Amino acid sequence: MTLKSVFENPKLTITQIINMSVGFFGIQFGWDLQRANMARIYENLGANPDQVPLLFLAAPLTGLLVQPVIGYLSDRTWHPTWGRRRPYFFVGALVSSIALIFMPHSSALWMAAGLLWVLDVFGNITMEPFRAFVTDKLPDSQVNRGFIMQSMMIGLGGSIASSLPWLMNNVFHLTNTAEKGNIPENVKLSFYIGAFFFFASVLWTIFTSKEYPPQDADKDKTKNKTGLAGGIKEIFGALADMPRRMKIVSLIQFFTWPGLFLLWFYYTTAVAVNVFGGKDASDPVYAAGADFGSLTLAYYSVVTFLFALILPKIADLLGRKATHALCLACGALGIISVAWVHDKNMLFLCMTGVGIAWASILSMPYAMLSGSLPKDKIGVYMGIFNFFIVLPEIIASLGFGWLMKNILNNDRILAVQLGGVLMILAAVLCYILIKEPKNTDAVLTSRLEIEENRSL
Repeated sequence: MTLKSVFENPKLTITQIINMSVGFFGIQFGWDLQRANMARIYENLGANPDQVPLLFLAAPLTGLLVQPVIGYLSDRTWHPTWGRRRPYFFVGALVSSIALIFMPHSSALWMAAGLLWVLDVFGNITMEPFRAFVTDKLPDSQVNRGFIMQSMMIGLGGSIASSLPWLMNNVFHLTNTAEKGNIPENVKLSFYIGAFFFFASVLWTIFTSKEYPPQDADKDKTKNKTGLAGGIKEIFGALADMPRRMKIVSLIQFFTWPGLFLLWFYYTTAVAVNVFGGKDASDPVYAAGADFGSLTLAYYSVVTFLFALILPKIADLLGRKATHALCLACGALGIISVAWVHDKNMLFLCMTGVGIAWASILSMPYAMLSGSLPKDKIGVYMGIFNFFIVLPEIIASLGFGWLMKNILNNDRILAVQLGGVLMILAAVLCYILIKEPKNTDAVLTSRLEIEENRSL
């Protein structure tokens, strides 16, 4: 491999990088609406706390099955007008937006869980090609900034989405309580707004960002003829041949994400019950607590947005592994300390740590993979990388309900704290296992990673 091949993509302007990342603003808008409100919707529809993890099973299962397949297909897609990744952006965003509109009209648990499944399937169809989009379009010297720009869009979208129920109640005075079996009006309008931003943001990226044709477009078209069986074979082959760097980063991901899942499963309802003292979903105190919990989740997304502005400088100074380990430690401390809060405003301090960690989680693992993945299989490998995000969520969804009921006595705060402990473990693994050349520029680092993985 020549030095020239490492820099086959031209550098993009900051405006071009923003345009190609705007779609992630909308995608995250959809994800954060469900993360901040699905537990509340489920409990409004009659679910117990120990049932919530199982009801979230849609997200990891769809990610496990959909993302590698979509990655494989998008690697082999090319249209002279629509490109490679953008057809998947469009279809996924359209159906996800429709699911967001219907979600707050769920009248039973099965309906809400089914719509969540649809939302997660097509949300994954939209999101997975976005990760490959960065590597498709940017040279290695701009990859850090490409993923960090996505982190900024994620932080911005998440902050607005998570704060919407609070804003709808406190600014526009929509009711935040509902009888059992109904969804509060402030949550309903939040989902309608989310549907608009999801679709509009993805359309912005589709119409402002072009894609480079593959080196041999005709050859890429013939690859599609291998069919589903050939795709499955290639996915399993790629899984068996994972580069060494990817194996290590995947292990770190495996212990990072349970901390986030348990936070999303239980945080807003834990604030409603443990901090505010609410009783159930029909209690105004519980509703106020859940709205405030969503507001603090919005705050951590603001922290993510702002911290992403300085994260490239920190990574350049400390290196990717030290930066990521330190950020994970900040997130773990923030998650664990939720249990010690008696003044509701202290939750903003807790969420500051989470926001710092979230900015790094959304960028540093992908940056650490930069240069170690074969260019013609980026989509497949990004889908496989997602295995190590969704597998722990599947384990949590299937098994944590029993743990919640029989060991933790349905204490939501203890569940959140356990996630923080797992994030500490991820930080330790990152710092010990990741090896980085010191005082080496991005070109040499990328080349060393490529040569290392070619030799395995």
